[in-house]
Amino acid sequence: MEQDYRCLGPAVENGAIVMRELAAPDALPRGLQAGQAPGRYRLQQDPQQRYFAWANGPQAIKPHLFAPRESLWRAQRDEQGRLHFMAVAPPAPMLALIGVRACDLAALALQDAHFLQGDQPDTHYAQRREQLFLVAVQCAEPASTCFCASTGDGPTPAAGYDIALAELTDGFVATAGSRKGAALLNTLNLPPASPRQIAAARQQGQAAAASQTRSLPGRTLRDVLMSRLEHPQWDEVATRCLACGNCTAVCPTCFCHAEMDEPALNGQASEHVRIWDSCFGESHGHLHGFNVRPDIRSRYRQWLIHKLATWHDQYGRSGCVGCGRCIAWCPAEIDLTAEAAVLAGDRERP
Repeated sequence: MEQDYRCLGPAVENGAIVMRELAAPDALPRGLQAGQAPGRYRLQQDPQQRYFAWANGPQAIKPHLFAPRESLWRAQRDEQGRLHFMAVAPPAPMLALIGVRACDLAALALQDAHFLQGDQPDTHYAQRREQLFLVAVQCAEPASTCFCASTGDGPTPAAGYDIALAELTDGFVATAGSRKGAALLNTLNLPPASPRQIAAARQQGQAAAASQTRSLPGRTLRDVLMSRLEHPQWDEVATRCLACGNCTAVCPTCFCHAEMDEPALNGQASEHVRIWDSCFGESHGHLHGFNVRPDIRSRYRQWLIHKLATWHDQYGRSGCVGCGRCIAWCPAEIDLTAEAAVLAGDRERP
């Protein structure tokens, strides 16, 4: 805060842990855990009164870089009736996110690959990304829905942070991951972590990884899933899926969006707006004259095949970071890891 960052950290809102602006350092909640299961998320008490004993909430980094709704440009008529097109500068405050998890850092790397790499980087995303400061936290208490160990993305932050924290009973082990992070830590005059504390942080991360009960049947499922496009499991899951789009809304790597023009009532101006979209929506599959994904079966298949298979062609890895949000926030209790196991032939159909 002294360095003029807006600080966002965990806060309780509508029964969930979300990232909200902190008015003061003591605004961080303490003594909370998040019990999660397919279709279930409930806050509960942490007997050790830790600050970061909860697993991830419904959102973390993505909404602060890839905005759920924003204007990209606007058109305005002048007094002579001529149209002028103007870029819209996005708000890009210096933003510090406190409590970021390893899975979300991995998701951020994928979002960076999509929005920043290539011939046409997204300027709105880039301006926000430049102003971001990330304080990551090791997950000591993964939820039952977490499977980041099987994707190689957690539970201990490995890269992409400015500062990483491991919360122990006697304090925090802090590690700098960037020049900005090192500069900030140098202002705090912290004592060096002892070998015992460093070993305890390492062991805590290993124990958290070993405690995860869910996993994907492999990190490279592209070929096996592409060979199962007509598997009967697609029909089975379609009988349960509501096509609500919750999974895509909470997924930290999904980037589908729609663009539309919103004219002013007086006809003198128009905003060109980008909003989050989902491949589960009927309009997402519309082409001229027909819909390429007219039913829930084809929409669920599109989502899972893209996430676990064809992302390898685009970005060199799976689009899943093992955060488990799509499992916890699915009202139909559909478990991505179970569906992938059936399709890969590692488990019988339910």
